[in-house]
Amino acid sequence: MMDIVEITVVNIFLACVLLGTVTGILAGLFGIGGGLVIVPVLVMLFTSYGFPTEIVMIMAVASSLATIILTAVSSVIAHHRLGSVVWAKVFSMTPAIMLGTAAGAVLAKQISADALRLILVVFLLYVGIQMALQIKPKAGDVKQSKLLDACAGVVIGTVSAIVGIGGGTLTVPYVVHGQLLMRQAVAIASACGLPIAIVGTISYGLLGWHDARLPAWSFGYVYLPAFFGVSVSSIFTAPIGAKLAHRLPAATLKRYFSVLLFIMAAKLLWH
Repeated sequence: MMDIVEITVVNIFLACVLLGTVTGILAGLFGIGGGLVIVPVLVMLFTSYGFPTEIVMIMAVASSLATIILTAVSSVIAHHRLGSVVWAKVFSMTPAIMLGTAAGAVLAKQISADALRLILVVFLLYVGIQMALQIKPKAGDVKQSKLLDACAGVVIGTVSAIVGIGGGTLTVPYVVHGQLLMRQAVAIASACGLPIAIVGTISYGLLGWHDARLPAWSFGYVYLPAFFGVSVSSIFTAPIGAKLAHRLPAATLKRYFSVLLFIMAAKLLWH
């Protein structure tokens, strides 16, 4: 017979396998990171299993960042083979992104769970409005210096670490505003998502290492059953979403997806 802890681990793992299946398809379909869906769902899931309210948000964010590692590696390899990654730009932004990510994790630990939840709600509404109105990044011809890349990298890393995303929704508009094509911007965002995921996971792991409130099977604030559940399924379903993107009416689906983001924002706000 399994005890309560074992049942919780198994149930959350299976729920996260389903979550990863869905978010993988959505990521491939819309070209966005799964964190926008993963974090709100994990918050609801962890809450339903009685995890301490004060750490539910930060656990969801940390676990989401960890799940990005494998999908980011897969995505970077694919984009590199297509010759879309402008590595000079990636290397220019990465040190600042890593610094911002570590700072964002420290900041997230310092602020209250309610404040962290409100920040996520605002971000979900921001992305939801963009998708509902079909707002696309505007191409520009600004020559972006290394200093500007560093400033942007710090902001991208900090925000991504706080809301648990790979940063694509922030990196793509910034890069497109420079002198690069959209396909290059998406590839660069994928490459920049990897250091965000790695540094974020390590930071949250260390920050929560001695937190006595954490449940079993946690690596700091990263809940391992959620990490493995989402990772093992999303890495297989993302290519399916990418194929569906060429067959389904993406514009209409984006509007439906924006409604989902609004609903999740409302649920988080209500909770």
